[in-house]
Amino acid sequence: MATPYSDGAREKVASKLPAALRQELKTRAAQLGIDMQDAVTDAVEQWLARPAEGTSTVDTAGAESWNTWLPAGLYDRFKTECGARVISYAQGLAQAIRVWVDSHTVPLTELTIPQYSRRIVVCNQKGGVGKTTIAAGIGQAIALGLPATTGKQRLAALPGRRTLLVDYDPQGHLTSQLGVKQVPPGEESLVTHMVDRERTTGTLLDQVVPITPEHFDNRLFLLPSSFDAFLLDSRLGSIRGPRETSLQRALAPLEEHFDTIVIDAPPNLGLAMDAGLFYGHRRKNEAVGASGVLIPVEAEDSSADAYAMLDSQIRAVSLDYDVDIDRLGLVVNKFDKRKGYVATHSLDNWHSLGTPPVVAVVPDLKEQREAVHLKQPLLMYAPTSTQAQRMREIRRRLG
Repeated sequence: MATPYSDGAREKVASKLPAALRQELKTRAAQLGIDMQDAVTDAVEQWLARPAEGTSTVDTAGAESWNTWLPAGLYDRFKTECGARVISYAQGLAQAIRVWVDSHTVPLTELTIPQYSRRIVVCNQKGGVGKTTIAAGIGQAIALGLPATTGKQRLAALPGRRTLLVDYDPQGHLTSQLGVKQVPPGEESLVTHMVDRERTTGTLLDQVVPITPEHFDNRLFLLPSSFDAFLLDSRLGSIRGPRETSLQRALAPLEEHFDTIVIDAPPNLGLAMDAGLFYGHRRKNEAVGASGVLIPVEAEDSSADAYAMLDSQIRAVSLDYDVDIDRLGLVVNKFDKRKGYVATHSLDNWHSLGTPPVVAVVPDLKEQREAVHLKQPLLMYAPTSTQAQRMREIRRRLG
């Protein structure tokens, strides 16, 4: 099955692939610094140029649904050749990827094995602190990447990464701000894949929406919110199996398609938030600080009280499930020194915590509000604004 890709240049391809081969493809592409969809394109073209007699059959038993994108027209050529070779599309794709992986070796001296997509959970149980603003901004900065800097402070370039923004907040502000419609009630969504897996027939990748691909080079995507998300906490209370892993199970099939996943978490301390925090925990052999929670706060007293409650919940989830949840930093958002002593003293207090560190102070300026009003990404609408620069600063501080 193929449907037109949003920018007309590519087609979305649904097929099947063994899990082990998918992981090999993801690992090798990451080691070589190649985008996954470019690697698959190269693999299919390499397979088409290769005689059938020299290609071995791949064991596809247990292959699972898998989606990718190919340049327009390439999938039709691929299907025609599969017919000529009298093999299934799944077998043809498996052969192509097997040949590509085997022919793109990496010297042992250069070998690093990226095992996980980076996961950044933007959270605070207090509403109105700008979680959505920060989640969207850093997602955009990660997708765009950062150039090298020269002069007194020399910093290496950070390449753009395929980034998925996940609107995990039932209010759906992230979805709305980016001009995307929420998933209607009753349709498959992140919620149904978390709590009603027996009734899901599609893949969550079908719900993923590219965000202004011409600006972000096809590297920024959104998994929209759904109206059903308001019932998530109550529905999590009735599911069979571990609730804390529900978000991780739902998003696991998407991780092979994205380098970074940014979660805009709900403003509460319920079961959904437990699952969100658990999703950001440090996995086996994952580097400290690669994934974790990023916490937007404001320079005022009630934000400090809310942070204390969130910190308690993070500690509780860590202890209850025996995991480490790294605190990536604090972002003091909507700062306005004109508010006087309360604002400046509160900012000093945030800095004095030390751990987690304050990774940026984002001023309360009009550009972000204008971008929201126009339903445009901030780093596209006002790329040179102070707020956009702060988003890049957060990206740089996170590494």
